[in-house]
Amino acid sequence: MGFSGHLVFARSERPLLEAPLLAGAGPGLRDEAHEWRPRPGGWQTLQLEQGIWEDDYLPALVERTGAAACVADVSDSSVALVTGLDTEGRRWQAWLNLDNAAALLVEEPEDVDDVSLWVTTPEFDEVLRRKRAELDAEVPADAEGALVWAAAAGVRATAQQARIEELLRAQETFVEELFDALLDQLGFPEAA
Repeated sequence: MGFSGHLVFARSERPLLEAPLLAGAGPGLRDEAHEWRPRPGGWQTLQLEQGIWEDDYLPALVERTGAAACVADVSDSSVALVTGLDTEGRRWQAWLNLDNAAALLVEEPEDVDDVSLWVTTPEFDEVLRRKRAELDAEVPADAEGALVWAAAAGVRATAQQARIEELLRAQETFVEELFDALLDQLGFPEAA
C-alpha cells in the first residue's frame, strides 16, 4: 500500500512544521509528517499523512511565507493532483500519472449494479479512453501554468514546455517521484 496524503512544497526560513496553520493539527503532527531533504534557498517539502492538510491552507501558506507554494494531493502513491499558487493569487493544477487519474475520474453509469463487472467491459474501456484524452488535452495548459508559477516563485526555469508536458504525461510507480522530478525540471534547486 502506498502513501496517501499531501506533499507541501514551499519556501520558508523556518521549518514548515512550525507554520502556525499546521500548529492546529494537534500534538501528533510530528508523528504524521515527514520532512524531505531541503532544497537550497529555503525550499522545503513536507509529507503529511491523510487528514492533516486542508484546502484553505495553501493561500494561508503563500501569505505567511510571501512565496509561491504548491501541494500535491496523493492517493496511494499512484495518482496526485498538484495545485500551485503564487503571491498574486494565480493558481494552476495538473494531474500526475494520467492513466490512474483517468481511472479515478471516470463516472460510473447510474444503472451499474456491480462496478467490478463494469470495469471489465468494452464500455468502460471507451469511457476511460475518452477521459484520458480529456486529461491529455489539458497537459499543454497545465505545463504552461506550472512554468508561469515557477517563474513567479523566482526560479529561472531552464525547462522547455515540452519537457514539462512529457513529465505530466509520464507514468511512474510512485507518483512522489514524479512530483520531485517536476520540481527539478521547473528549475528549483535540487536537494543536497
